[in-house]
Amino acid sequence: MIHLNRAFAILIGLSICTTLLADLVPRAGIIFVATVLVLSMVKARVILSQYLGLAQAPTFRRGFNAIVTIFVLAAFGLYLLPLAL
Repeated sequence: MIHLNRAFAILIGLSICTTLLADLVPRAGIIFVATVLVLSMVKARVILSQYLGLAQAPTFRRGFNAIVTIFVLAAFGLYLLPLAL
């Protein structure tokens, strides 16, 4: 139960960081988007590890982490695509 409470506190802290960042940066830029995506990736990893119990299954956790990382990189690539044209 302590792990879930700690995970919940981490998720709340990361959500507060995301909200403060969105409030402080009125216009989205590359660094802002990258930071928000990294924060969302960390939140996804906490949820997968603690709430879904993948902390006890390192092989599955690595696989899910790879999928989340690929998704975040694809999202960042889609953001950069119009800037490259």
